[in-house]
Amino acid sequence: MGRRRRRVAGAAGVGVGALPEAIAALSQSLPAGPSPEVFRRAKFDRPEAASALWRLLFHVLSPLGAVGASASLGPEARARWVKSALSSQGYQRPALARLPEDGSQGSRELLLALSWLLARGPLLERLLAQTRVRLGDEVPALECESLARPGPAVEAEGPVDVRRVQWLLGKLRLRWRGLASGQQEQSALLSKIHGYTHSCHGNHSLGHLSVTEAEALRDPENGRQLLQALESENARLEAAVRWRACELVYWQWMDTVLGSCPLEVPAAASQPTFLPRIPEHRISELELVARELQGLQEALREAAEPRRAAWQARATSAAGGHSSPSAVACWSQAGAHSPQLAARARGCGGASLGGPCRRPCSSSSQPCSGPGSKTLALPGPLGPTGW
Repeated sequence: MGRRRRRVAGAAGVGVGALPEAIAALSQSLPAGPSPEVFRRAKFDRPEAASALWRLLFHVLSPLGAVGASASLGPEARARWVKSALSSQGYQRPALARLPEDGSQGSRELLLALSWLLARGPLLERLLAQTRVRLGDEVPALECESLARPGPAVEAEGPVDVRRVQWLLGKLRLRWRGLASGQQEQSALLSKIHGYTHSCHGNHSLGHLSVTEAEALRDPENGRQLLQALESENARLEAAVRWRACELVYWQWMDTVLGSCPLEVPAAASQPTFLPRIPEHRISELELVARELQGLQEALREAAEPRRAAWQARATSAAGGHSSPSAVACWSQAGAHSPQLAARARGCGGASLGGPCRRPCSSSSQPCSGPGSKTLALPGPLGPTGW
């Protein structure tokens, strides 16, 4: 018993300690990741954890070039940008849209939004690829279609100034030519560096040094900065590997976070009702569709009447011609509900509804009520009184 208790206690200790380790690994792999204590406070919707999560979501959702501009943005602008970015990606939780834009509340909702981004796609892989240290020389391929090619025709809402369109097109061509010339100059400089450092690299497949490696050799301070950047990237990669190993513990904890959220019951009385405004030209289109539907309904009714009459005539001939119109109508109604019942009724020796059966019905159904009976006992949802 003592050994079993120690094993249970040890397993419980591993489970308890796995959650802080998982959150710490996630925080280290994210850019500007907060401490695990911020995640713990966000579960209970503490206001002191809101500002760190607003900042984290801004870094996660922002492009690489816009991260440096986050220092100039205030909390209100940052919160509006995060809400807009999440909405554009499909996150339509009303509780997040109702958060105040001062960045002082909503830590639990921000934690749910961050987890949604993690579960939606390879977020960590994309962030690690954006912030990786580039040791080699990369020249982006400049691919663009001809600007002289006419685009698709688009109807303008108002008058179009042709001179302004020509000015914008000329400005676009000028910037395109500047970009192309800048890339050509960059390629020429890279070629010179590769020529000067030929056969200086330890890797014989490359045969030359990159710009980053040449800067590190020329200036020792740049070499130390490059070493620190590589160590930081390695730490983030190791944290991402640890996160993948204990990711399941985090999602089990997020189930408890989602369970602690209050249920959102839409209050119809408190929310205003907005009726869509239908333009006048759409009203005539709706009336035309309504008339077409009415015509189709009448055509369907005209096509169904001959078939119904033929079925009633067939039912009368199968009954021997002695049945009353009311009985035929009841028979047609039952046949419409269940064709199997009508088949069983026709299989009773060809007897009429008003006369005795020449042979008993099948074993699955009950025999008729007797000679001269007007009813036929049939099983099913209609019962013996369904006729």
